[in-house]
Amino acid sequence: MINNALAVAGIVIKELYRRKDFYVLFVLTALITLLLGCVNFFNDDRIARYLKEICLLLIWISSLIIAVTTTARQIPAERENRTIFPLLAKPLTRGHLVFGKFLGCWFASGLSLVVFYFFFCVVSGAREHQWPLLIYLQALWLHWILLALVVAMVLLGSIMFAAPSSNSTICFIFIVGILLVGRHLHRIAIQLQEPIRTIVSVIYFAIPHLEFYDIREMIVHNLPPISMLACLIATVYAIGYTAFFLIATWLVFRRKSLTA
Repeated sequence: MINNALAVAGIVIKELYRRKDFYVLFVLTALITLLLGCVNFFNDDRIARYLKEICLLLIWISSLIIAVTTTARQIPAERENRTIFPLLAKPLTRGHLVFGKFLGCWFASGLSLVVFYFFFCVVSGAREHQWPLLIYLQALWLHWILLALVVAMVLLGSIMFAAPSSNSTICFIFIVGILLVGRHLHRIAIQLQEPIRTIVSVIYFAIPHLEFYDIREMIVHNLPPISMLACLIATVYAIGYTAFFLIATWLVFRRKSLTA
């Protein structure tokens, strides 16, 4: 199974780096960050914090765009081009295909993240003359683990929704909604009447809390690294949701007609 999945993953990685998505997003991120880095507003020392905040925001936006759009088109493109039939005619099951697509999109997103965070490390270090590598590595790891969850979720959407565009749009709305509102749902539920209070509380505990993996504020304000136990708990949490979405994808995909 692993060899088959890795073979599919290799194809996905090559496909991503043949496309221009990553290069365009990286160049835009680099240009905007470097332009801001050349500006010194009234000799304000806090410009380094503003620079880091904007650069990290651009990295998050770019990485989510790469992960969601790349994953959303994988299986629909195989069906549209009818390349899925020779793939599955080989000793490759639908489970192998799903897992291989997941690994390919996740690894490709991880390689993009390494480039983005290396650029961030160089720019912020040149501005502040310090390199807190441990918290940068923690941010990179947590971000990559978050993308595993996102890729698995979008992969499920690619089986359920008709077009990659609708899948990408729905997933983006869901992800942004969780990041902006998800952490506040429990407090909102307290102010509501039953049965809405219970429904909102259930949603709060059911959704994957992506905000757990966002430690940008700690980097911006030069706070100490988080504990390794917290990293481990967040990793296990993401693995659980990722496994759930992958199993759900496999169960839906194995019953879905490829000619529909």
